[in-house]
Amino acid sequence: MTLTVRVVAPDKTVWDSAAEEVILPSTTGQLGILTGHAPLLTALDTGVMRVRVNREWTAIALMGGFAEVEDDEVTILVNAAERGDAIDLEKARAAYNEAVAKLDQVQGGENRQAQLQAERAARKARVRFQAAGGMVQV
Repeated sequence: MTLTVRVVAPDKTVWDSAAEEVILPSTTGQLGILTGHAPLLTALDTGVMRVRVNREWTAIALMGGFAEVEDDEVTILVNAAERGDAIDLEKARAAYNEAVAKLDQVQGGENRQAQLQAERAARKARVRFQAAGGMVQV
């Protein structure tokens, strides 16, 4: 048996295919979905979703949203998403390093708005880098 998995962003459908397993970045932690899973509605965090098809894993960077699981159908509605195999690893690494440097610059300053924007940008850059196959040290 398989799951039907759809990842839909406002501008495109990022994934629409059968899968054996899905790992979602829910707001409460990683959430694994297999066939026969109980009905579920959950909020998604910015993070990397992993989809297993024919024993191969595909990473998809998700930028927050919601997931619904019902009758072996997983519908994921997100603010933005990008398949990891479509992300240039070196460009993602450079963007991540730049975002972290910017975050380091504004941390501890008085401009709370700039700090929040830098944190959000660093988080998105980290997720894209990880989806492309990069390793991030914590």
